[in-house]
Amino acid sequence: MEAILETKKLSHIYSAGTPFERGALLDVDFTAYQGEYLGIIGHTGSGKSTLIQHLNGLLKPTSGQVLFQGTDIWSDPKTTRQTRFQVGLVFQYPEYQLFEETVYQDISFGPKNMGLDEAEVDRRVREAAHFVGLRDEQLEKSPFELSGGQKRRVAIAGVIAMEPKVLILDEPTAGLDPVGVESILGNIRDYHQAHNATIILVSHSMEEVARTVDRLVVVNDGRIPFHGAPSEVFQHGPELEAMGLGVPQMTRVFNRLRAMGVDIGPSVYTIEQAKAAVLAKLKGVG
Repeated sequence: MEAILETKKLSHIYSAGTPFERGALLDVDFTAYQGEYLGIIGHTGSGKSTLIQHLNGLLKPTSGQVLFQGTDIWSDPKTTRQTRFQVGLVFQYPEYQLFEETVYQDISFGPKNMGLDEAEVDRRVREAAHFVGLRDEQLEKSPFELSGGQKRRVAIAGVIAMEPKVLILDEPTAGLDPVGVESILGNIRDYHQAHNATIILVSHSMEEVARTVDRLVVVNDGRIPFHGAPSEVFQHGPELEAMGLGVPQMTRVFNRLRAMGVDIGPSVYTIEQAKAAVLAKLKGVG
């Protein structure tokens, strides 16, 4: 696969040269590939938020490089600006960042700053609204008239409207009920499939990333101790728990069964996989 975003020996030191100096990232080598759905997990303070804020130039490295499509994003101011349009970042609780008078104006803010003509801005606003499940009549409403879940859709649409090649979402389902979680994840999946965009999902929910992403990156104490397919990462149960993360509930159940001498298949981390593994075992017994 072709790399679209990379960091090379990336370090970031907060309050350098003061008694409060803290290394948030330490020589991090990170890669995201074109079209993949990538998950980033790590405990609070692990460095994952600092990492994603480097990926579109919100933070500048203390040392090391951030490359977008092979070019250092800090090579010149124009490159930095263009990267911020191509690598979209949706912060946690983005609904608190809405500020325009109408939903339409809020979604159109990014495309207008890109210098697009009115017709192209309109197309992108309506297409982005469609991706996140907003109706046309809602576009003329004040975003503050909407529910919390709808506000979050508006904020996500505002980033999608820039049609970024990489979409980074920091805990996009935080605070939502199960129906809202599934709906938002479905919206993101639709955008991923329609645009072959690279999606980077930051989440604290092991179940969420287990059934959503293709690959997982674990961040701990400013470093990346391991990464790989969910099935590979969740085999590091003791290490993950030592980092304050743990593994999906299904994985715990099946690991316990194996410890009791009942091995009914390889690594299992979703309900669907558990069902298939149990049925296969029952058929084998029969």
